[in-house]
Amino acid sequence: MSTQTSTPANPAAATGERDSLLRLYLGRGVLALTWALAFAGSHEDLDAVAITLLVVYPLIDAVSSLIDHRATPNGSERRVTALNGVLSMLAALAIGIAGSGGEGAVLHVFGAWAVVSGAAQVIVGLRRRGPEMGKQWPTLISGGLSFLVGITYNIQAAGDNPSLGVLAVYAAGGGVWFILQAVLLGWKSRQSRTGTF
Repeated sequence: MSTQTSTPANPAAATGERDSLLRLYLGRGVLALTWALAFAGSHEDLDAVAITLLVVYPLIDAVSSLIDHRATPNGSERRVTALNGVLSMLAALAIGIAGSGGEGAVLHVFGAWAVVSGAAQVIVGLRRRGPEMGKQWPTLISGGLSFLVGITYNIQAAGDNPSLGVLAVYAAGGGVWFILQAVLLGWKSRQSRTGTF
């Protein structure tokens, strides 16, 4: 897999993409942390509130992917963000349907989505590993963890006592990594303005 970034050679274009991603990652991180707090207090019963929150989480990812897709130049990472957005919308629908099947069914769907979403995040992170985008370590770590955790969720879902409480931890961890990536991009922007590297 190539690790070349598709970031434009034009410095102004690269700065615009970096600043757009900074705002996107920061907003995505704050939303994930907010969702984690809300879900932590409402997941004991798989009722309408809990199912609504579960459906909302992949929809947040879908909207974020759409924004990212519109701000990203043509290339493989743009296609991956589009695919991830579509899969996140399908995951939201599937989670809503799985809600009637109990916690195990929901955890299976969420886990499968975490695997696919994590893989997409790693691919996009690898494509953005140029110096203008800060090497993308938080994105790569977050995507890799999402992939691995998604597998464990499917294992847990097949057990006797699956619990959705782990999803609040998943969202909180993802939120922290998104915010760290935004901080790194902000640092790169400051370096570009001051001319230090």
